[in-house]
Amino acid sequence: MAQIPNLDNAPLNLTALREQSQKELVSIIKSIMGNKCLVIDPKLAGTLSLILHTSVLKEHVTELRILSADPVQTECPKVVYLVRSQLSLMKFVANQIKNDESKGLQREYHLYFVPRRVVACEMILEEGKVHQKLAIIGEYPLYLVPLDEDVISFELGDDDYSSQECRLIEGDTATSVWHIAEAIHRLELAFGVIPNVRAKGVASTKAAQLLNHMHLQDPVHMDDMGIPEIETVILLDREVDMVTPMCSQLTYEGLLDEMLEIHDGSVQVDAGIMGAQQDGKKVKVPLNSSDKLYREIRDLNFHVVLRVVHQKATSIQQDYAQVKSTNTQSVSELKDFVKRLHSLPEITRHVNLAHHLQSFAGKPLFHARVEIEQKILEAKDYDTCYKYIEEIIQKQEPIETVLRLLVLFSLTNAGLPRKNFDYLRREILHSYGFEHMPLLYNLEKAGLVKRRESRSNWAVIRRALQLIVDIKDPDSPDDMSYVFAGYAPLSIRLVEHAMRSGWQSIEEVLKLLLGPRLDLKRGVSTISGSSELLPDGAQQNTDRVGRRSVVLVVFVGGVTFAEIAALRFLGAQEGMGYDFVVATTKVITGNTLLRPIIASSKQRIVQSITNPCPGGDFPCSVQGHFLFCHWKCYCLCSCIRVLYFLVR
Repeated sequence: MAQIPNLDNAPLNLTALREQSQKELVSIIKSIMGNKCLVIDPKLAGTLSLILHTSVLKEHVTELRILSADPVQTECPKVVYLVRSQLSLMKFVANQIKNDESKGLQREYHLYFVPRRVVACEMILEEGKVHQKLAIIGEYPLYLVPLDEDVISFELGDDDYSSQECRLIEGDTATSVWHIAEAIHRLELAFGVIPNVRAKGVASTKAAQLLNHMHLQDPVHMDDMGIPEIETVILLDREVDMVTPMCSQLTYEGLLDEMLEIHDGSVQVDAGIMGAQQDGKKVKVPLNSSDKLYREIRDLNFHVVLRVVHQKATSIQQDYAQVKSTNTQSVSELKDFVKRLHSLPEITRHVNLAHHLQSFAGKPLFHARVEIEQKILEAKDYDTCYKYIEEIIQKQEPIETVLRLLVLFSLTNAGLPRKNFDYLRREILHSYGFEHMPLLYNLEKAGLVKRRESRSNWAVIRRALQLIVDIKDPDSPDDMSYVFAGYAPLSIRLVEHAMRSGWQSIEEVLKLLLGPRLDLKRGVSTISGSSELLPDGAQQNTDRVGRRSVVLVVFVGGVTFAEIAALRFLGAQEGMGYDFVVATTKVITGNTLLRPIIASSKQRIVQSITNPCPGGDFPCSVQGHFLFCHWKCYCLCSCIRVLYFLVR
């Protein structure tokens, strides 16, 4: 399991929150007497690795198992299920209990939902006729998990949740909005009522309103707390800024996530990459601020990181050579050298990881893609960008790579001219297959890839928020835009304006972005279009004597590591008297954000073939063939040689 992050330098006392979660889990397990087998769902197992060590769990249980579709293998008379509130997991639980029954096994079953009981899940258990066989049905209220000193996860980690929050795929967002509001309210119970709330986007404004309602229903008693530790919370919908996640992240941490995908504060890589003589075996590499070198380099531009780790490795080699060649060192010098040797494993780890990333990021293809992204963001050379996208489609580059550029191209141009739009969609179908027809429809429905029907507002937004800034010195950048090769994340610019001068100064720009705006002071609120209630940021950092004020920035629908790096950069700027803490439903990349919509589309094409649309067949231009309708928006020739899009 991953190394538990060190939270000693956190702006908030996140250690207390983590310890509370530890105590609650241990209390649940200890309440069940006797030999027991603890069965945890796979995703939750990774999450728990950020809270407590496996050895702590093993002290209180006889056996530890991971939930799967297979029968549970245990000799224990009691089985304790600790699972997230998901329907698919309930089917696994029901099948395992029924399998035990079929074998005549008599066991006592306990089920704990994380973070809370859900009626739909219990209905699945009732349909499986196992609900009555559960001795206890309880809850483990895990709403907050610290990923690092300044990053909190709300543990809505499934890709589907993030996509539903961004309205990329169909689904109910009410549950996740309630979950977000409840998580923030729990922070208030620990650190005091947050006096200032700003929100932008549909889901964020709903969460802010629900948070205020929770405060009225379950008020925080401020008499025992004094001044609130969190001064402002800013909630942002991912759909307010879909441009940023489509860009290639260029920080070390961001690139690690792009190439290797960071899960639960660690990456899994082949042992050979880390220098071990065990090719084919996977090893888990922890990545958080407990690693001092990682904390130093994670937010740097990747090319700067290569130079930094090389210099550190060379320095230790030189010191070693000097120690070996002479006997004149004092005891203090030798102690200093030995102390530096303790950092050698960290240096070796990041030399190996950086070298592996360089095998991808050093290729001309990667640099060409970053250059095209920059041209798209600057709205330069439309034809070159269009031809590049056409070229990578024909070369059959990974579909995620194609879609990220296509979405970026469409978002910054308010769509594509009809001729270009139809041509590129046709090329995608020719190159990647007819099964991507639902995907193209869903992207259009979500507004990510569409026909141009109006003028683009991107140029106005870009200039007003100064999103394009030339970085003259990557080693010592003077603007957050270094995280994306000269593009400052739109989302973080909104945070910057909120804290420096208030959103009233960019009122017209906010109207061009998706979703309503809400400014709320406890007991007083205004919807977008009204006057700014909250004081300017310059006067907001003097309440807590000797300590910087804390601003909680909540990303509904996910955040990239590059945005987190930009926020850290913003907090370190002179005159910005705030510590920023990020809370998010999920850490994302463009690939992980688009992946659920790709998977959902494939599932629908299978369902459509199995259950043809009652709309009937349509004649095909190829004699003897027909177009059969799939789902409700597109039709496909059964000969697959001729493809048509029909508007119905």
